[in-house]
Amino acid sequence: MAGGASASRRGGQKARTLRLGLHLEPGMKIGLFGGSFDPPHEGHAHVARTALRRLGLDRVVWLVSPQNPLKKAAPSASGDARLDMAARLAPGPSMIVSDAERRLNSRFTIDTVRQLKARYRGVHFVWIMGADSLAGFHRWREWREIMKEIPVAVVSRPGAGLGGLSSPAARNFKGDRLPAAMSRKLALMTPPAWVYLPEPLNFASSTALRKGH
Repeated sequence: MAGGASASRRGGQKARTLRLGLHLEPGMKIGLFGGSFDPPHEGHAHVARTALRRLGLDRVVWLVSPQNPLKKAAPSASGDARLDMAARLAPGPSMIVSDAERRLNSRFTIDTVRQLKARYRGVHFVWIMGADSLAGFHRWREWREIMKEIPVAVVSRPGAGLGGLSSPAARNFKGDRLPAAMSRKLALMTPPAWVYLPEPLNFASSTALRKGH
């Protein structure tokens, strides 16, 4: 039961479904925006707002990851601190900042996507990423399967346009790319399907912020 709780007897013990509190309804178009957000910044908010507007989404869910599997170092801020910082950047009912990955005990995007799709049946999910993430997407676990599980929206980021569009993922799924003019239909498409959204660039960077620039 999506976002709710139930109890049953198994061997004399009560079992409850996990509360995620996302309050998603069948028919909604929902963007999933994952990352460590260490720290979150205006560039992240720019990507989320762009996807919300250009894809015609009902909500964008910021999935604050406990740990990026591609990074050996632990995040510089705690999960709760990063959730609080992201919430300040993502106000309003159309933005949801969530620790769903921590609650689901999910380390990898493919597992998160599959669990959310199973839990919220009838919701039309889209994965959102910046073009800088697309450039390294082929290093993600089961990246081809991610593309086959969920439509993907890529928002332009400084210095990543050519790298992202010439990346192994972009080349591998070249025939599944939609023109930007069809972006509002993406959430309803059967994957693999993806779109690249060129936008005025926002130069904020988590790396620069951690370095104090």
